[in-house]
Amino acid sequence: MARLKKEISTIKINKNMLRERAERLPVITDEMYEEICDDNKIIMNEYFEVNSQLSKQSQTQYKSAMRIFFWWIRVKCNNTPLYDIKKMQFIKYRSYLINHGLASNSLGLKKSAISSLCNFIENIYCEENIKYRDFKNFTRGLPTIAKNIVYDKIKISKDEYDEIMKVLEEHKDYMGMAWVATAFNVGGRRGEIRQFKTEMLDYTHHINSKKEEQNYVFSHIVRGKGKSIDGKPLKFMINDEAIKYMKLWVGKRGYESDYIFTTRYGSINQISLDWADGLCTNKLSIILERRINPHLFKASCITYLLEEGKDIKTISKYVAHHDSIETTMIYDLRSDENERDGIF
Repeated sequence: MARLKKEISTIKINKNMLRERAERLPVITDEMYEEICDDNKIIMNEYFEVNSQLSKQSQTQYKSAMRIFFWWIRVKCNNTPLYDIKKMQFIKYRSYLINHGLASNSLGLKKSAISSLCNFIENIYCEENIKYRDFKNFTRGLPTIAKNIVYDKIKISKDEYDEIMKVLEEHKDYMGMAWVATAFNVGGRRGEIRQFKTEMLDYTHHINSKKEEQNYVFSHIVRGKGKSIDGKPLKFMINDEAIKYMKLWVGKRGYESDYIFTTRYGSINQISLDWADGLCTNKLSIILERRINPHLFKASCITYLLEEGKDIKTISKYVAHHDSIETTMIYDLRSDENERDGIF
């Protein structure tokens, strides 16, 4: 295994790619946005004024998607106002994105943004503006977007977890150890883990209905992924392994904060969403010499619980916090070798 002290230039990272990643779509600058048809800018602004309950992340993603779409309309459709856009034009736009090589998740997001805008017009705005009285939702009835995968997801093994923790400890990266132990054992997303409060370290173990002490504590309520400002309220099961390394980090950092995962550059702040990406890219991928990203920890956590024979319904509800088992199954990275060997 590589060590962080090695020169990065000497380390070859296995990216486990199944196909080449698409180049980023052109950034729609403010100058470019000003060239977009006024009617289209107005309807976009109206949409976000009415949909003020969208989370900041959803607002950012939807605004970017709409700007890309309206710029394409500006270039390819003579800046046609939205109320005159036809289904064929939107199909051509989707084909443009597909031909650009975008992953299906990115395609789905961009389609959802325009579909949400069309639903707003159809359900609300068409009654307020005569231009949209005959508007038809051109995003309906289209062929589904075929799923594609850029990276082969390979779970982080127990040996790899141990190796990561060993190297981070060598480098006295105690917050990195705490984050890895939490992500690997708890299964939270990066945006959820950053919300964990120091008060959790004083929580007592959960006592079940049989008065038996368990080896985990429940977290405080955390904002989970969701389009609304409040998102989805979640309570995580934090096991002793994660608590151990959280306590180690908090004991070493030398300052007080309401939050466990923090940085101090002049002032003390929660880690950003990008912090976990940087940890994975600049440290963990180098240690394991293969591509590691924050989301892989959630999938690994779920996979190990399934391998231990835990019920997928229970995991889906209490660990993955998914609304359906089908979503949890996407995170199942178990090898199918045993099933395959028994076919013939």
